[in-house]
Amino acid sequence: MSDGIPFSKGHGTQNDFVVLPDPEGALDLTPARVAALCDRRRGLGADGVLRVVRSAALGVDGPEWFMDYRNADGSVAEMCGNGVRVFARYLQHAGWFRSGELPLGTRAGVRRVTLEGDWVAVEMGRALVGAESVATVGGREFPGVAVDVGNPHLACVTDTDLAGLDLTVPPGRDEALFPNGANVEFVAPARGDEPVAMRVHERGVGETRSCGTGTVAAVVAALRAAGRAEGRLPVDTPGGRLEVTVREGGASTVLHGPAVLVAHGELDRSWWESAG
Repeated sequence: MSDGIPFSKGHGTQNDFVVLPDPEGALDLTPARVAALCDRRRGLGADGVLRVVRSAALGVDGPEWFMDYRNADGSVAEMCGNGVRVFARYLQHAGWFRSGELPLGTRAGVRRVTLEGDWVAVEMGRALVGAESVATVGGREFPGVAVDVGNPHLACVTDTDLAGLDLTVPPGRDEALFPNGANVEFVAPARGDEPVAMRVHERGVGETRSCGTGTVAAVVAALRAAGRAEGRLPVDTPGGRLEVTVREGGASTVLHGPAVLVAHGELDRSWWESAG
């Protein structure tokens, strides 16, 4: 019998994840092991790790399944919109989610997912708009607004050519407003129901090809800048298209998008132990 540790690899609009099925919470998922897994040279490579664990194994109340999400640097994160779709796709693959609606536990609260063919819809809950602030890139300031989608965001609506922004380093931000860091989005203005473009720098990761919660924050900010309280907008990220539905001024939001599993295998046990 193999002593390896099973894993899957998946992505949502090229925001990629290592999935670790661990129903009974037996794995010692240290920050060092997460960082090693996500390293694109010495590990599998990913933007984050999704541990599939039962809520009861963690001693928390809630739905049967809990998404234990970690950023690529090993830090714990509250929520990940692309990740929760990949998480749901894995549950379908494993035979733990057949059809209909399924509640999932996250550190940001319960999220309900529904399979929509190749896409998965996630009820993302309330998007809370906070204070206006600015992000700084290359010495230039970009006005934005704080949006809480279970995790912190600074969403900046701008007419600037997004492709020209240098996001190889974290954008500057108000650390007093975001003491625990923030994801920073740059989004084109909303023009009717046409798709808007977005780029994002995620805390603990860097620029990613997509960000589910960031897409929600970006649409809320874009609608707000256009004088609209609700609507459904397609969003083009570097990794592909998502859609976001905003209702009642952000009191209810839904993220729609693809979720793909690309590989299944086993981690070498000695490598896991040596990773820390």
